[in-house]
Amino acid sequence: MSEVVVRRQRSVASLLMMLLALALGASGYLLVHLNQDGALPPDWLMSVGPLQFSGPWYVGVGAWFALGLVAWGVTKWRLPYADPIILPLVFLLTGLGISMIHRLDQADSLRSAELQLLWLFAAVTAYCVVVVALRDHRRLQRYTYVWFLAGLALLLMPLLPVLGRENHGARIWIAVGPFSFQPSELAKIILAIAFAAYLVEKRDVLAMAGHRFLGIDLPRPRDLGPIGIAWGVALLILVFQRDLGTTLLFFGLFVMMLYTATERVGWAVLGLLLILVLGFVGYEMFDHVQTRFASWLHPFTDYDRNLQVISAQFGLAWGGLFGTGWGEGRPYLTPLAKNDFIAAALGEELGLVGFCAVVLLYGLIVARVLRTALAATEPFGKLLAAGVAFVFALQVFTIIGGVTRLLPLTGVTTPFVSQGGSSLIANYLLAGVMLTITHQARRPQVAPTAEEYASLSADPTQALPAVAAPRPDPADFADGPSGATEGEAR
Repeated sequence: MSEVVVRRQRSVASLLMMLLALALGASGYLLVHLNQDGALPPDWLMSVGPLQFSGPWYVGVGAWFALGLVAWGVTKWRLPYADPIILPLVFLLTGLGISMIHRLDQADSLRSAELQLLWLFAAVTAYCVVVVALRDHRRLQRYTYVWFLAGLALLLMPLLPVLGRENHGARIWIAVGPFSFQPSELAKIILAIAFAAYLVEKRDVLAMAGHRFLGIDLPRPRDLGPIGIAWGVALLILVFQRDLGTTLLFFGLFVMMLYTATERVGWAVLGLLLILVLGFVGYEMFDHVQTRFASWLHPFTDYDRNLQVISAQFGLAWGGLFGTGWGEGRPYLTPLAKNDFIAAALGEELGLVGFCAVVLLYGLIVARVLRTALAATEPFGKLLAAGVAFVFALQVFTIIGGVTRLLPLTGVTTPFVSQGGSSLIANYLLAGVMLTITHQARRPQVAPTAEEYASLSADPTQALPAVAAPRPDPADFADGPSGATEGEAR
């Protein structure tokens, strides 16, 4: 089968999956009213400052479809070899989130879903800018220390006396006029790029083993500088911002990428011990961290302080195996159901089966990006793909684990689903980086051109594409261990 035919088939399949994802998102919005009122939504209203836009319900549905198709079209135009599944999965999760926010709006008479749709417009715009302007992730490798400084500046920005804002015991927000933003959402992407670029350069030194203890090769004392700096910054965030979730996300990302780059178990063991120390420090120093641990271990001992967790547990139990039905439960009884506890709202109305399906959607995104990390031919792409996949997976695991009492509750958001502009924009930027990496890893490799050789002479840090190997026959992959076709194998 020719490459053109394979690409055409993949484009058609990707478009059908995108249309299905958009249809499921719109269906959730319509089902709320069909189940509650027996009729379609009466109107659609969006407010932007003093301006208001209103119309029939299909105006909002049309805007939703338009945003998805524009994102799909830009991706196919600039990243034709990108993974065809990730973007439909992203929009499916976003559609479920907006639909559930709209369902919760029926209880408090707010228009949060329309506002979230407006934030989605900004997020898709940011995504398209990344896809069009970046296209090749290897360009990011040139600015290692600039990324470090930018990431650390974003993490520490909430400490500024004028911009910083405290919410629920943690100082993780900045406010400019009526708008607020959580800079750690953007910092996780920038620091993943910085860590990948740094570890590609230093991995040979960091991979050297020192003393052996209990069968584990520990790192040499002289090489502990990077992890010491990362741990110190994490401790600084914990002490001054009082945010255990961001602390563990930032430091866990660095430890994972360090282990991936060096393949030394000693780094992972050392990182795990330091994470436990951070958790102990946070527990001893801050009352709200102690409250979260108490709500994790003994939630029913204090109904007033642990109302969120208790309500979420009752909601999940009431939903049972197949849920109460979309729009027919009472997820609004859980405080902050649109933000931190939107996973509990989904679990109540979709049931355990639907809740597990949502978790599986996240798992598919992570699996596709990790598969790209295995297929990438250059070390920076491998590390960056592994880093963005891990930080995404860790955030999902942390928040869903907190809602289900598998872990203590932290203040991170549920990607693509929770209400919030900063989270939505940052995660769509992350999706743009993911798809850019998959495009480079999956496209047919060609021999470097004379211009690329000249560019390498001018900038030795720039990686060139590998010289193409002879094109394999598709039949060689028909019975392989993954059952991949020719296009998938690339």
